[in-house]
Amino acid sequence: MDRWQYLIVLAACLAITLPLEIFRPGVYRQAWRAVRAILPVAAVFVIWDEVAIAAHIWRYNPDYITGVTIPFQMPIEEVLFFLVIPLCGLLTYNAVSAILERLNTAGDEAERSDAEERRR
Repeated sequence: MDRWQYLIVLAACLAITLPLEIFRPGVYRQAWRAVRAILPVAAVFVIWDEVAIAAHIWRYNPDYITGVTIPFQMPIEEVLFFLVIPLCGLLTYNAVSAILERLNTAGDEAERSDAEERRR
């Protein structure tokens, strides 16, 4: 079970943030925008980690990873981390923005209604 911990944490992050899509942030409906936001940054960090692994500066505890790697012995979990966590961040940010926008719109409508009531 230990060797699945990293993947389990990533899956939990996705499972926790997936329902945020009900607030209509549109991250999954605008997948190309998410890809364009995530991939360049992920590429930089994958290269960064690859260099650190090759230089023996960085390593991963084999007890907590599946053992599936890409070149230079980078665990697949780490690559997924660079994709999953930013996606969860985008979902959270966009959901909070959508909720705040709705609250502001509702507040503006309430103020307009109050102003109309006062005019009468």
